[in-house]
Amino acid sequence: SEKKLSRVMQEDVVQYKLFLIQSECLSSQQTQNRLTHLTEEILAKVAPLLMQYIWQHQPFNLKYHPEKCGVPAHIGGSTQFGDNVEDEWFIVYLLQQITKDFPELAARVEDNDGEFLLIEAADYLPKWLNPDTSENRVFIYQGELHIIPSLSKSSSVGFPKDVVPGVEQALALLSTNTEACLASPKIRTAVRKRIAGYPEKIKAGLHHAHCYIPAGIASVLAQRPDLVAPAVSAFYLRDPVDLQACRRFKTFPPDTRVLTMVTFSRCLYAQLQQQQFTPDRRSGFTLPPRSHPQYRAHELGMKLAHGFEILCSKCRTPSSEPDAPVSCNPQWKGFMASLKKNNYFRGELEGSARHKQLTRSAENFFKQSVVSTSSVLTPGEEILRLLQDCDTLAVEELKKQESQLPQEDSEWSRNMAKEGEDSEEEEVGMKSFLNTMSSHEGAELPWSSSAQPFNVDPESISSALDKLLGGKAEELDSDDLDDDDDDDEDDDEVDDKVKEEDDSSGNAETDGTQTLDSLKSYMDQMDEELMNTNIGQSFSQTVNSENDHAVAAIQPLDVDFNLVSNLMESLSCQAGLAGPASNLLQSLGVHLPPNSDPA
Repeated sequence: SEKKLSRVMQEDVVQYKLFLIQSECLSSQQTQNRLTHLTEEILAKVAPLLMQYIWQHQPFNLKYHPEKCGVPAHIGGSTQFGDNVEDEWFIVYLLQQITKDFPELAARVEDNDGEFLLIEAADYLPKWLNPDTSENRVFIYQGELHIIPSLSKSSSVGFPKDVVPGVEQALALLSTNTEACLASPKIRTAVRKRIAGYPEKIKAGLHHAHCYIPAGIASVLAQRPDLVAPAVSAFYLRDPVDLQACRRFKTFPPDTRVLTMVTFSRCLYAQLQQQQFTPDRRSGFTLPPRSHPQYRAHELGMKLAHGFEILCSKCRTPSSEPDAPVSCNPQWKGFMASLKKNNYFRGELEGSARHKQLTRSAENFFKQSVVSTSSVLTPGEEILRLLQDCDTLAVEELKKQESQLPQEDSEWSRNMAKEGEDSEEEEVGMKSFLNTMSSHEGAELPWSSSAQPFNVDPESISSALDKLLGGKAEELDSDDLDDDDDDDEDDDEVDDKVKEEDDSSGNAETDGTQTLDSLKSYMDQMDEELMNTNIGQSFSQTVNSENDHAVAAIQPLDVDFNLVSNLMESLSCQAGLAGPASNLLQSLGVHLPPNSDPA
């Protein structure tokens, strides 16, 4: 149990490890040298895929890890994927490709749920395989899923199901009995189906949208498109303290806004688009009317600018000393050689604009993923560092490019806009409901002329209650009878049981009426007991003005009014930020307008 507890992982984090399949003949230093060299080769191989991918929180990364606690030396890393589970499955695809291109490596991958690859194929697993018997048994090897088998009468390959094999033992068995360890076709198909579509799926998962953003943000994103993710996250998870920095935009003044194209992942775009937010009047961000053709670009840019400002407000201005060029790093030459070997530059001539752009992307990737630095900059510090290097003439250049921007992705954004229109319709229905005066019978729903009210069948309700309370004996089905008797019960006992049931059926109707009366009496007693507590004070009751003694009597509750009242109070406490009430309403497609009542 102590071993299990030590393996508890952070939520929404995927952990991956790549082991040498045969390392017993290598010294520890030779193993380290081989794994370090493989790290450079692997990153150069997958760099073209990684450079165009936008991660939700953390990127795919590989580092050398020495032997520790019985786990052999390996290269690996961990990635927090947050709300975008597609990041996790993209990593599975990368591991599949890596083990296919580098057959001397076998990969293991887990998240806080454990062996999530097995969860995906849960319908096809052998009976002996479960969370308690799967530890150190699941590997991706040569591009396929392998499972270290359990010993059985038909096979002597494997380990007993109640034994946890060591990683070295499992790797040794995998290398000598690869075919016996190959997972069944149905299991492999289930996992392969989940990662189908890559690498083309990378571009399909991106969304390009026009945004009016300060020129500084446009310059930063031109160099580091991936920094859009922490900015969206900062806005999405904002709190009142964060918004204090957005009363005055010191880093990104709104009067420098330009129209540019911003690339999001679909998850990030949805998080930004569906957040309802009104900027502080002191911020300088004003939005055009909703009917304006560029309203969405203004709104998206305003939200994104808040995220960038929040990030920069949490850190100090970095040192003005420039970083050493990557060309000074001894690993850079080998990394570039691997890129050329993998046709990264696609035949572009050295010195051309496209070649320079690809080189800058490679340099950024090298700094983030290949070179291990002792001090890692926060996203805010990276943004401020990039701002120091921005050309002052970039603002005018960006304004010139506004007329040459490509069209944004229209089909998917139209679907998002349609959802927003549906939400606005729900918002109008909610406003009508809130503005409707309720009578002593409760709130009246604002039915439109085309809408149809609910049809209530009294006979069906009465029949259901009779069946529930036992009002009619003939409506009791066989499930209400005792079926726990032994199979070898003799016929006399069965006859006696049937006779007893026949005798009791004549009194079923009377018993049902008594049961209903008893239930009503019990409920009345509960109401009287609760009247002496403070529970009833938290509800608003209907007051009957026709009866003077109504105050002392038990009054019915206006359920609709209490529900809406509590929702409004919860929304007010959220102060415009994300919270349970707004999340609940948004999940139902209801988006309320900002609270304009100062009370």
